[in-house]
Amino acid sequence: QFKRTNPFVNEEDDNEPSSVAYRYRKIPLLGPGEPYTLICRTEVDAVTTTANGEEQLMNIKALNEWDLKGGASEWRQKLDTQRGDILTTEMKNNKCKLAKWTVSSILAGADLLKFGYVTRSMPRSTGESIGHSILGTQQFIPKQFAAQISLDMNNAWGILRVIVDKCMALKDGKYVLYKEPSKGVLRIYKVPLNTFEEDNDDSDDEDEK
Repeated sequence: QFKRTNPFVNEEDDNEPSSVAYRYRKIPLLGPGEPYTLICRTEVDAVTTTANGEEQLMNIKALNEWDLKGGASEWRQKLDTQRGDILTTEMKNNKCKLAKWTVSSILAGADLLKFGYVTRSMPRSTGESIGHSILGTQQFIPKQFAAQISLDMNNAWGILRVIVDKCMALKDGKYVLYKEPSKGVLRIYKVPLNTFEEDNDDSDDEDEK
């Protein structure tokens, strides 16, 4: 348990808070021109203890088997003997998701990133299921896994620095950062200051009702 309590817990609210710990990190954003400091809120899912009694921060994510051929789970048959092939397939089909998890773990300063291989317990022909089973787990050191999936953190920081420089050069106002689907293109659109505020007002009115 961290020293400070969860900032989003409201004693008057009966809802269960998210089962994560938040870490606020201060990271220098270097590059040509004026240096900036990045303040980001990151998440940690768990803490584990090594044999030496050292505590390590861990992020835990689920890889879901969704393509059940003929209603049968291939992972149940192959996970023990072909785990590397299954992970390679996940890297190919879900590279963006794995990269996002890895970057999040690195930003949070997590020592470990653990994946759980999850499948449906009782798949049905209708696509419905009753519960899920964790068939196995696998853990990595985030920076080493980044190299394994060819994730260049220097390049990632460089992209962020370019976006920050572009935004800092804009006049004061409200902007939308938009990525073209399936293209490596980012666009910045200036919008009126009251954009999106109507939606928030409407939702507040509904809550009051």
